[in-house]
Amino acid sequence: MSLVRNIQSAASGYVVGFVGIVLLLLFAKELLIPLAFALVLSLLLLPAVSWLQKRGISRKFAVLMMSALTCVILLGGAYVLSRQLLNVAETLPHYRANIEAKVGSLHSSAQRSLETAIALVEDVTGNLAGGPAAQTDAMPVRVVGTKSDQLLATEKLAGQVLYPLGEIFVVIIFTIYMLMNWDDLRHRLLLLAGMSNINLMTRALDDATARISRYLVMQLQVNACYGLLFGVGLAALGVPDATLWGVIAGALRIVPFVGTLTGMLLPLVLSIAVSSGWLVPLGVLGLFLLLEIPAVNFVEPWLFSSRTGISSLALLASAIFWSMLWGWPGLILSTPLTVCLVVVGRHVPQLSFLHSLLGTNAKLSPAAHLYERLLAMDQVEALSIAEKYLESKPLVKLYDSVIVPVLSLAEEDTHKGALDALQSKFVLLSMGELVARLTSYRSKASDDDRSDSSVKLDALRAPHQKEFAVVCLTAGGHATELTTLMLTQLIEREGHQTVMFMPDTISDDILSALAAEKDTVIFISALPPFAFAQARAVCQRVRTLMPDNRIAMALWGSTEDGEDLLERFGTKRPTVVLNSFSNAVRQVRSWRRATRNV
Repeated sequence: MSLVRNIQSAASGYVVGFVGIVLLLLFAKELLIPLAFALVLSLLLLPAVSWLQKRGISRKFAVLMMSALTCVILLGGAYVLSRQLLNVAETLPHYRANIEAKVGSLHSSAQRSLETAIALVEDVTGNLAGGPAAQTDAMPVRVVGTKSDQLLATEKLAGQVLYPLGEIFVVIIFTIYMLMNWDDLRHRLLLLAGMSNINLMTRALDDATARISRYLVMQLQVNACYGLLFGVGLAALGVPDATLWGVIAGALRIVPFVGTLTGMLLPLVLSIAVSSGWLVPLGVLGLFLLLEIPAVNFVEPWLFSSRTGISSLALLASAIFWSMLWGWPGLILSTPLTVCLVVVGRHVPQLSFLHSLLGTNAKLSPAAHLYERLLAMDQVEALSIAEKYLESKPLVKLYDSVIVPVLSLAEEDTHKGALDALQSKFVLLSMGELVARLTSYRSKASDDDRSDSSVKLDALRAPHQKEFAVVCLTAGGHATELTTLMLTQLIEREGHQTVMFMPDTISDDILSALAAEKDTVIFISALPPFAFAQARAVCQRVRTLMPDNRIAMALWGSTEDGEDLLERFGTKRPTVVLNSFSNAVRQVRSWRRATRNV
């Protein structure tokens, strides 16, 4: 119950925090939207400003140069585009007859009959509803606007024109300030983070700046190429002002999803108006699909997802979320803002769920995937995961990186009560069956983990020579017994005779007899964190009866330092403490070489 309460309290805390952030973004959008645009524009211009600084130009002059150049390009482009659009708007009414003819050709005889029937029903309904009052002629009323009404209309029109211009002016001022004081803003963020988090904040800022800058530059390149190809295609189809529509299509792609459709609809409507048939409009639609399908499904996911670290689904969800909060400005800013969230989740442990939800790296590790399938009691898929892992990795890596973590998770969940008896039994039986199947497993990669070429050559000269026996003892329950079985498999592959015992099945007489053979090696297998006490007791008993033999204590998956672990065993300590099967195999090979030299 305490675990459930902790989960509920944590979830409620996240919900309250999320609602608070959404409310802040919603009510402070008048200030946050210009700031966000200015930040994005600053990151786009920052590489150029840095390039000018490296050429000996002062930062202020470099910022002023890039700001002026950007304003000239934007204002000049807006002027040219507006003139072209006005020209198109003036010529479009000349094609009215052609448009009406095409619209009329779309209506079939059945549609016309349906329209006639609807009109007839409306006439009959009007006659039935008619009465004396209906026949009364109504006095026409004409509302004459007063001077104050005209003034209000003028003020409203002026506000609609001046408000966007004011927003643009504020964005420009913020952008210039950020570029000129970039280092100062960076230092302020580092001071807010504190000295203890300065390394974390530095890496987060560098990561966010690099990702957003890469995204903006790639977005500019992709949109320019798209607009060029679209304009060339429209010119080949004979659409008037093809260059204009290509520029508009490339520029509108900065608005996700909506901009691409808008950029296609404008030349499509014009092609319908100027062409005598449907071949050219269909060609415009085909050209759009020919460019858009590869761009959306292949080019942009490969470029943007890999460079920004955002999954394709997260890009769609973030576009919807930010557009609901801030409208079309949020739609434009959705990707850069989401990149910031992914970077924060990547570098701040408390917010790592953001990276898991929005990032591209959402694939479970083989151990986590295998354990999840076992919890779902899907033994077939679990075995398939292990077999797929063995296609590229040796058996010892499977045991170290997959099986041991799964057994450790099962042990921890069982002790915490998160696993019931049925699930725990299923996990252990499935793992036991998998280990039993791998007894006769052979792989080309079986020698991949050998430490050096001399070991490989030594194994080739005498691969089945048995110089000393190995006794494996289990210090723990069923899960630890499985690790002991895996250890015996690997040691037998090295050509050594191996015997496996449970501690309560081996007597003091047997241990004393084994002590007579000084080369006999004892391996004590334990699975942390719940088996250390039992492993220590078994080690002390074995060391008492076999003071001169080599004893290896295997604490599978332990992250503690080996020397510190030896100190915890006291005076009756093992010869060596190991934490992986790879180390165990290397230790056996080392002892074999030492025995041969003697």
